[in-house]
Amino acid sequence: MLSDLAEVVRHTQRPLAQAQVKSYLQMLLKGVSFCHANNIVHRDLKPANLLISASGQLKIADFGLARVFSPDGSRLYTHQVATRWYRAPELLYGARQYDQGVDLWEITELPDYNKISFEEQAPVPLGEVLPDASPQALDLLGQFLLYPPRQRIAASQTLPHLNLALILALTMTLTITDPT
Repeated sequence: MLSDLAEVVRHTQRPLAQAQVKSYLQMLLKGVSFCHANNIVHRDLKPANLLISASGQLKIADFGLARVFSPDGSRLYTHQVATRWYRAPELLYGARQYDQGVDLWEITELPDYNKISFEEQAPVPLGEVLPDASPQALDLLGQFLLYPPRQRIAASQTLPHLNLALILALTMTLTITDPT
């Protein structure tokens, strides 16, 4: 039966097996890397747009908001893309110039801040937020969450760190919620 990742997680009685998480993460990062290598930015990655086949194959779906991006940063886009729950900070701030970094931010599944303004404050060290994560896993997460977006790690650069990403995902014990 074809489903999406939000439904799979919502209807499991226990957390996904480590092998499943690793497999889904690998397929997602390979798919995003392929899109980016072909100058496509998805702009709406969320669990409901990640289809899972009966055989466990993950496919990225709903390219309705996807656009060809300009690697030189000369093209303007709307900031009103992606489900707000998953929007990168530059989109919340109304940026019209952005790149594939918005897709990497969406993968982290951050909560919806309802476009509130952010006062400048010192960041909380990731090690305090995730004390059980390895320094390497924390470093990888930090590369996903960089601002400005051009400094974020590319999807293709994450593939060699897949085991770290898996450890990080398991450490975070993410609960996937679908705000729609």
